[in-house]
Amino acid sequence: MKDNEATRIIGSNVILIPYKKKHVRRLVSYHEWMKSVELQYFTGSEALTLEEEFQMQQRWHQDQDKCTFIILEKSIFSTTSNEIEAMIGDTNLFFNNLDDPKSAEAEIMIADIAYRNKKRGWEAMILMLLYGIDTLKVTTYTAKIKFSNEKSIKMFKKLKFEEIEKSQVFEEYTLEKNVNQEWREWLYSEIMGVISYDVYKEEESCL
Repeated sequence: MKDNEATRIIGSNVILIPYKKKHVRRLVSYHEWMKSVELQYFTGSEALTLEEEFQMQQRWHQDQDKCTFIILEKSIFSTTSNEIEAMIGDTNLFFNNLDDPKSAEAEIMIADIAYRNKKRGWEAMILMLLYGIDTLKVTTYTAKIKFSNEKSIKMFKKLKFEEIEKSQVFEEYTLEKNVNQEWREWLYSEIMGVISYDVYKEEESCL
């Protein structure tokens, strides 16, 4: 999605930046993460060649029905100014509901296991949900989660999503949350209002 190509979102412990070609190409990259069988299962994706990853990144940048941010560990980036070293995961919104263009499916992945169970996914997801509400005008969120992904189920239920469907075929739950002002204010309270936006610029040294 081009809407977020120049947007950086800064929270207490994480920074969200748009998904660029360099994030595929570098050694510690999205391509390396997605070789994980576990991540392929939980995200419903398949192993791709590096060239296919490059092609997918370009499609995701162009497609208006997908919004992706790379999650950076703020403490690393603040010290190194190196996005690649600071990458720990990603978060996405998918606008696949043709009957409701303001409905989005939310997804979060903390690929770096060193940063799981540290509430990085919680904070990043809230930042993304608020971006969707305030900037993309999302009115309804859904989340599709595998039966065995207990941590994600627990997190989305804590985010006040409710189960609306259970698919035995795909082995996943569908959870939903309708946006209202009370919930929006609650999301802000959960991150203590620590969220700011600035213009994302690709530095030549990072390419």
